[in-house]
Amino acid sequence: MNSDNDNGILSNDEDGETPSIFIIIGQTSRHKGGEMRPVHVLIAAPDDDTAVRLCLDALSAKGFAEADLDQIGLLESMPDEEPHASAYQGAMEGEVAVIAFD
Repeated sequence: MNSDNDNGILSNDEDGETPSIFIIIGQTSRHKGGEMRPVHVLIAAPDDDTAVRLCLDALSAKGFAEADLDQIGLLESMPDEEPHASAYQGAMEGEVAVIAFD
């Protein structure tokens, strides 16, 4: 399992409010038509459409050729377990946290 954060994708709200942290669950492949592997993406966004767009942009920038996104949801608090806990913290800081399972 690999966890990677991209800095500077989205910053926290300027008015001091806590951003909404989305988790997007799906599958990705580094090669078109290749074997799909599970992926979790944690991202701060104002709405689910923006979260999906930023997720796909981040996956593309990380070299994934295909993505099939299955579920999206809001996280209400920081997860207890790693790597999701540190990914949540990264998302709170404006990063797109990609957790790719090998």
